[in-house]
Amino acid sequence: MTDIRLYMFQTGSLKCKVHNIKMNQGSGADYEIPVPFFLLTHPDGHTLIDGGNAVETATDPKGYWGGITEVYWPVMREDEGCVAQLKKMGINPEDIRYVLQSHLHLDHTGAIGRFPNATHIVQRREYEYAFTPDWFAAGGYIRNDFDRPGLKWAFLEGESNDFYDIYGDGTLKTVFTPGHSPGHQSILVTLPNSGPMLLTIDAAYTTDHWEEKALPGFMSSAVETVRSVQKMRMLASRTSAQVVTGHDPDAWQTFRHAPEYYD
Repeated sequence: MTDIRLYMFQTGSLKCKVHNIKMNQGSGADYEIPVPFFLLTHPDGHTLIDGGNAVETATDPKGYWGGITEVYWPVMREDEGCVAQLKKMGINPEDIRYVLQSHLHLDHTGAIGRFPNATHIVQRREYEYAFTPDWFAAGGYIRNDFDRPGLKWAFLEGESNDFYDIYGDGTLKTVFTPGHSPGHQSILVTLPNSGPMLLTIDAAYTTDHWEEKALPGFMSSAVETVRSVQKMRMLASRTSAQVVTGHDPDAWQTFRHAPEYYD
């Protein structure tokens, strides 16, 4: 599989409340959001973008995630783990060249350490914060996911190398979008036929965040969050990119899911 293609996957969902996703909205109503991850196949080696929930949450959510499950409850089967889903498509763990992390929150770190030849790419600011988070953010980081021996890391440096071109051919670029977390980055994928696709990840959970109708229910900085959305909106306008928000249950259903793909 050497053609340039973007595949979209889902590692189950998270049960929460509307206000956990859209600040001060929903009046306590229940809400269930998808947990996506992405695969970019490329002739120079494949990239996994995030990894959804760790497969351990399928069998022992409370034991693996702890108290955060009182707010976000993972609904997931073992065969929805990222390794199992890729194997169904004939892609073995050894085939992955890069694991590109948008950030290190628990619903995005399911791929780390599971692909033996992979270099893990993340913002240095995010990596360092994940080891010493502030009290209000600590539950979102599961150290067992990213504090593992023998991992190969490559660190990006925020605005100083923004729009970093992973392959050097314009196919895959990082976009520094802090606010949801201190070192969050979104992803711009440019495909031969489908054209640009902007994966906002958690810089815009939903279309309400994208359209500036709501703030997210969790963020490290409201100012950075708002400015990152503005930055992405300008980028999408300039490139005519198709926008893929991070956890919108309605918008997510409108995209092609693996084994279908964008090319």
